[in-house]
Amino acid sequence: MARNESLTGKIDWITVMLYAALVFIGWAVIYSSVYTDEGKSIFNATTNSGKQFQWMIGCVIIGAIILIVDSRFYVTFAYPIFGFMLLFATSVMFIGTVVKGQRNWIHIGSFSMQPSELLKFSVSLGVAKFLSGLNVDIRKWKDKWKIFAVVFVPAAIILIQGDAGSAIVFSVFALVLFREGLEPYFLIVGAAVITLSVMALVLSPAIIAAALAAITALLIYQLKKKKKIIWYIVGIYLLSTGYVFSVNYGFNKVLKSHQKDRINVLLGKEVENGKDWNIRQSIIAVGSGGFWGKGYLNGTQTKLKFVPEQSTDFIFSSIGEEFGFVGSTFLVLIYLALFYRLLYLAERQRSKFSRVYGYCVVGILFFHFLINMGMAIGVAPVIGIPLPFISYGGSSLLAFTILLFVFIRLDTQRYEQMR
Repeated sequence: MARNESLTGKIDWITVMLYAALVFIGWAVIYSSVYTDEGKSIFNATTNSGKQFQWMIGCVIIGAIILIVDSRFYVTFAYPIFGFMLLFATSVMFIGTVVKGQRNWIHIGSFSMQPSELLKFSVSLGVAKFLSGLNVDIRKWKDKWKIFAVVFVPAAIILIQGDAGSAIVFSVFALVLFREGLEPYFLIVGAAVITLSVMALVLSPAIIAAALAAITALLIYQLKKKKKIIWYIVGIYLLSTGYVFSVNYGFNKVLKSHQKDRINVLLGKEVENGKDWNIRQSIIAVGSGGFWGKGYLNGTQTKLKFVPEQSTDFIFSSIGEEFGFVGSTFLVLIYLALFYRLLYLAERQRSKFSRVYGYCVVGILFFHFLINMGMAIGVAPVIGIPLPFISYGGSSLLAFTILLFVFIRLDTQRYEQMR
């Protein structure tokens, strides 16, 4: 590709077209999810679809501005942007508005936004900037602590605000760190913690401790000549057993009642009548669509408002009901095409900053996609995160647009990248 080629010729239009397709599908489904017999226009500013259209116009303008700005701006000001957004998100705890028990919204007149959505973008810049620094080695503990702070301090701030769902999204940065050299045993430890947590909520801690003791005894017998390794095994057993007995305490004393209900529903435990209403109705809506779906604007579960939050958290249930298996599969294929394209773009970058940032973009979008769709069909906990570019919400659409278009801009100047 010639270096003097125009900007429009360097833009990856495949990614832009996939983005546009998802945004327009989302807009159409948002209209369907709030459609009534009054037949208000999709552009009506009093409806969610009309408000989303206004955000779409704003995102087109912001996307264009991002593409015009030199990509070196995002590299140079990565830390200042990260610091500003961190302070902005922190200030929400004092000046923010409480919505559904979470103090994580800023309201200025009729305008409102959720800073935690933009924080995902700024943390991506911070992670990319740090990992692309000279002499940074993620295998050294001094660098591990620094990058962990970049990721988990913002997550902790969001968690304090009561938005556990958005805080969990930050765990996806671990996959980016593995791509850049973090040792595999961290992944093993993480998987073990998740497994023990689920087991402790389903089985008696005493039974799990007994099973772990049996496994430990067997390992000790097999490795009886390697005393140093045996001490490690005993230490792991004691830590694992202690963790198992602490899970139920944390579950009962730390989590809020609605969070406990969501986990119990996911694990198939009995809950009070109505606590699993959202998931049950969403599953019914998706299943009722059958192979071809009921047709656009013809979803009965949607029209009768059986599924709460249907234009936001459970928007996939509208797609499943009205477009069926075929329409749902088509949507999934668009997402998979986008993820594949972004991975391809990330791997062709000539600078580490752009590559790391690209993987952050893929990780965040994929996590939202996986969990949101999982929520709709009852295989993932309801943590209230949007489906990228589809769910109603100006903050999320703006944040995802900025996140994606900054990477598209970085890609346009990959031949000028140094590190």
